[in-house]
Amino acid sequence: MFTLSQTADTLKLNNPFNLWIIYLGFGAGLAVFMFAGFVKSIPVEIEEAAMIDGCTPLQIFFKVVVPILKPTMVSVAILEAMWVWNDYLLPTLVLDITKYKTIPMLIQYFRGSYGRVEMGPMMASIMLTVIPVIIVYICGQKYIIKGVAAGAVKG
Repeated sequence: MFTLSQTADTLKLNNPFNLWIIYLGFGAGLAVFMFAGFVKSIPVEIEEAAMIDGCTPLQIFFKVVVPILKPTMVSVAILEAMWVWNDYLLPTLVLDITKYKTIPMLIQYFRGSYGRVEMGPMMASIMLTVIPVIIVYICGQKYIIKGVAAGAVKG
């Protein structure tokens, strides 16, 4: 029976550029769940009104549905980016750790043997890990707030 690292070796997925294939497979479930739930809540009358105005089904999707889905797309992107950026287990299992290390893997290496911890480098690398996620969230925050406000209004 193959382990995940042996399967990654045989499929040549044990480098950082091909790791995204595995993340697409694992992350697709959350994205499909969130998009399906949100698309079901879009009123059919909006699509019917666009059809009466002369839009084709492709135009309805890109000019009507996609702008409504923008808050959901940003939310899914932020959740997936946070998961991929902070993931420790999957890269540890798949990557050749003698060649490639992610930031969470490097943070673990600052813990020395016998409980000794290099606090300075560890805190600096934790800040390098946290700051990009905060920047992505701040950039997408207005879309998330619009989505929550639009979903809360009845009528």
